[in-house]
Amino acid sequence: MISLITFRLHGTIPAATGRELKAELRRAQEAGTEHRRAQKQFFARFDAVLDRAPIGPQYLENEKMAEVVAGEISMLEETGFIVRGFAILPNHAHLVLELPDDSRLSFAKAIDLLHLRTGTTCRRLVRPKLPPEAEFWQVGWFEYEVQDEAELARLLAYVRGNARAAGLPARFQEWPYVDD
Repeated sequence: MISLITFRLHGTIPAATGRELKAELRRAQEAGTEHRRAQKQFFARFDAVLDRAPIGPQYLENEKMAEVVAGEISMLEETGFIVRGFAILPNHAHLVLELPDDSRLSFAKAIDLLHLRTGTTCRRLVRPKLPPEAEFWQVGWFEYEVQDEAELARLLAYVRGNARAAGLPARFQEWPYVDD
């Protein structure tokens, strides 16, 4: 199984916006919108909010922190996952991850490991800006299961081009924290 996973820093979507996005998803599903289509629409709105970065920290624009996250993403391969591609943006990251059929692991385990290991290290890097009791990562993530090779190609292109589409400076479009 291959999935696009998006995870974000704590506090990067206003609470009211998050509730509104979830309500729109529920309404679409209740109205009979096909599940995958409803998920795609939700993701497009969710990612657009993250790309606009209306509130919250932008810690991942710090190259040391981005390097920590990129390194831990690469380490997922040591635990049995296959990393198909990823992009780290100022307040969130996209990861296209494959879980082999014979694996005992889960995407939840991968994200939990990633959050735990990167959160601990990154907290040390932002210690003056982040109180010890504050969360680094937002609990949870968005997951979208890839159906076929054509969809995989589209999602990888999206991940590679997300910085440009979000209007981020050229350094984000060319920095080493986009892998494919």
